[in-house]
Amino acid sequence: PYSNLQATRAMRAKANELAIPPERVICTGDVVAYCANPNETCAEIRDWGCRVVAGNCEVQLARGADDCGCGFEDGTACDRLSRGWYPQANAVLDADHRRWMGALPTQLTFTFAGLTCAVIHGGADDVSRFVFADTPLIVKQEEAASLGTDIVIAGHCGIPFVERIGEGVWFNAGVIGMPANDATQDGWYGLVERSHTAPTGLNFALRRLDYDAPSAAAALQSAGHAPDYARTLLSGIWPSQDVLPVSERARTGKPLEETTLTIAGRQDASQAIATT
Repeated sequence: PYSNLQATRAMRAKANELAIPPERVICTGDVVAYCANPNETCAEIRDWGCRVVAGNCEVQLARGADDCGCGFEDGTACDRLSRGWYPQANAVLDADHRRWMGALPTQLTFTFAGLTCAVIHGGADDVSRFVFADTPLIVKQEEAASLGTDIVIAGHCGIPFVERIGEGVWFNAGVIGMPANDATQDGWYGLVERSHTAPTGLNFALRRLDYDAPSAAAALQSAGHAPDYARTLLSGIWPSQDVLPVSERARTGKPLEETTLTIAGRQDASQAIATT
């Protein structure tokens, strides 16, 4: 969500439209980050009652740490930009929201159609590890093996992708609170749902989230602490590509396509999800 209240409310409305109850909605962390409404976004997420795993921002804000722990290298543009928004978020965040963040799990697991699924923010052991579509497959396989699950649902990198890893899947829905560096204002979310054509089939779908980006940008411009990200909300282009692999940088400004990957489960996919 990245403190983007407008996007968070739009995502909640979309979940309601799709008849997805709160206990089947998962946020992969970083409820608070770049945008203008950290307390309001936390309140919206908590009122919604969806599942949340701790991202690096939750870990750091719960501790009252001096930086976001995003994994940016010192002296990079991303590091410099984080010194604009993080201190502001850290200064204004309510103590109750900070305590809530400190109690969040760093992993969630559940089963669906006989497949085991793990939800993390970055990596299995490193909450701020960047895993992109172009990150070598062996890295994803090692992370999945470490988690001991068929499916990995992750966040942190900010750009959506879905990829087969052996018999399983790495699924990153991107983020709702910031564009995907593709020159559009949309956020992104993911759906894991049973296939309507195969009883054991599972669909992993990446979908755009249309929301009131100009209002989110105006709020951030008024706040004044992250003007580069206010411009990003309108342009759809990240203010820095420091963290991106070279191949991802080459795709800057190219609109992404919605996509769906279908795999076979081990049992009827209409079964209820059990979450722990």
